[in-house]
Amino acid sequence: MDAGLAQAGFEVVGSVEQDPSARDVLARLRPDWPLLTEPDACALSEADWRRHIGRTDIDLLAGGPPCQPFSHAASWARPSSAFDDDRSDTVRAFFRTARWLMPRALLMESVPGLAMHHMVRLRAFLGAVNRECGTRYTWQVFHIRSTDWGVPQARRRAVLVADRDGRNLKVPEPTHAAVPVGAQKRWATAWDALAPLAESDDVEKLAPSGHWSGLLPSIPEGENYLFHTRRGLGEPLFGWRTRYWAFLLKLAKNQPSWTLSASPGPAHGPFHWANRRLSEREMAALQTFPLVSSLGVSIHVAQRLLGNAVPSALGELFGRLIGRQWLDRSWSERLELVPRLREDCPAAVPAAPVAPRYKAPRKPPADHPGEGRGPGAAARRKAGARLRRASGARARRSSNQPRIS
Repeated sequence: MDAGLAQAGFEVVGSVEQDPSARDVLARLRPDWPLLTEPDACALSEADWRRHIGRTDIDLLAGGPPCQPFSHAASWARPSSAFDDDRSDTVRAFFRTARWLMPRALLMESVPGLAMHHMVRLRAFLGAVNRECGTRYTWQVFHIRSTDWGVPQARRRAVLVADRDGRNLKVPEPTHAAVPVGAQKRWATAWDALAPLAESDDVEKLAPSGHWSGLLPSIPEGENYLFHTRRGLGEPLFGWRTRYWAFLLKLAKNQPSWTLSASPGPAHGPFHWANRRLSEREMAALQTFPLVSSLGVSIHVAQRLLGNAVPSALGELFGRLIGRQWLDRSWSERLELVPRLREDCPAAVPAAPVAPRYKAPRKPPADHPGEGRGPGAAARRKAGARLRRASGARARRSSNQPRIS
């Protein structure tokens, strides 16, 4: 996000990063960005901020809280528990900082679940800032599909913005589409992003591992393990929808990339169409991260940092909109971080036959029985029943205790 905002025209005058690896990367690649020595946003005081940034006129406070407490899975399993998670304390720290600095604009980004399930809490936090400071911040929520703005990766984010004087931000129509209309361009593809890059020197280190890695050559571009089910066109090696979507998932050159994962398993993609893992520079390109030679970390750490990131072009998009509409800056609306659309995409390489060691079983594996009928749903029902019984027992014990007036 910071890289996109800087590309738009903002000067970073202070930043906080709790992840040690990310702090090291920031310090090495962006030494001109003042990084607070205290990595925990929750531990910072107003004096810490003011001493560090040395100014009172802040245009924008931007933050990206950890996604895990607000994911769809977390909200579905325990919808009221997100703010009991220690990682959500960064959200409270964001509002404390807004109260101290009273910037002209606020920007927060996270997974869509943050805005879908927790807007009552977020509006209450912002209302408390307004009552104390006399400001008129009001959240606007934008659910953004990154491909609609030229990012070569399918990734959905919630972007929340607020102006100190209560003005609304006008976001134009998307610039790209699967089927372009009018002045729109087509979606950017994995080939658009990766073709300009030189072949990685570490191809051997990017070889997939695990028992199922040898199946990758038999998966067509843009397909996953579902190709090898009874409903697919390959061998009936797996039951329909019995694996995670990213299992044996392969990029297609002529389509946007699937969402990059922060911590994929050995057989979980997306994989390169050349049947290997993506290199650090390739992941950075799919995230529209400004081109650098290296993050200076292992491939596994790079995967985690880049997989957890928001596409930089989305930070650039909202930075340019906020600058033009709320800060009276004469910044261009053209995004510099999205790839140029190419016309030289080669045809897909045909899938190879299944290796002999993956012989199809005599009886094809059973398909998933349907939503709410799988083993995971059964386990959740049992856990819920145990929790209800335990809560009832606690309530009965409590009602039998003598009351103290």
